[in-house]
Amino acid sequence: MTELADTGARREHHDESSTEQQAAKSPGVIPGQPDMWAFVLFETLVFTAYWVVYMYQRTKNHELYLQSQAHLDLRIGIFNTVVLLTSSWMVARCVQSARAGRYPAALNYALLTGAFGFVFFVTKIFEWVQAIRSGYTFTSNEFFMHYYFLTAIHCLHLTIGFIVIGIIVYQLRSPARRSQTLVETGATYWHTVDFLWVLIFALLYVVR
Repeated sequence: MTELADTGARREHHDESSTEQQAAKSPGVIPGQPDMWAFVLFETLVFTAYWVVYMYQRTKNHELYLQSQAHLDLRIGIFNTVVLLTSSWMVARCVQSARAGRYPAALNYALLTGAFGFVFFVTKIFEWVQAIRSGYTFTSNEFFMHYYFLTAIHCLHLTIGFIVIGIIVYQLRSPARRSQTLVETGATYWHTVDFLWVLIFALLYVVR
């Protein structure tokens, strides 16, 4: 009886996974859970409001922002952007592999996503330490207040992203736990973290 029940449960889970994969492949179907897209919209609105305030203050102290910006290492900013965009590509490959039922490959891509995110995190800490040793802290001036606040908030989102990727890895390791919806929801969050960084990079490092 127990074996029959287990077999039935596995078959039911397989049917659910197949249904999720079919739904994900259907045109016009938004990947992931709607709640995550509501969160993405909320985050976009909050950051957009902050950026409007940043740009307003920048126009009032243009020279201060230009001089402070010159103390940031653009090479580190570009490196981190490339690293995070690569992680975004990895998580996209994870979703594609999971949709195709190639779960070992999906698992590897999920691990690579986390690894690239970790490289970004370590590089960001290195940049903070370098700036602080040079005498530029949160209280140095208005520009560095925005710099530390925005990059710290982004790193907090990235830390949550590590937990999300950990959950995806945990799910992918066992056939009984796999969920295409969960993989796509996690990937949506990770793409949001990457998207926010691209905008932060443009504001702090590029815009003159």
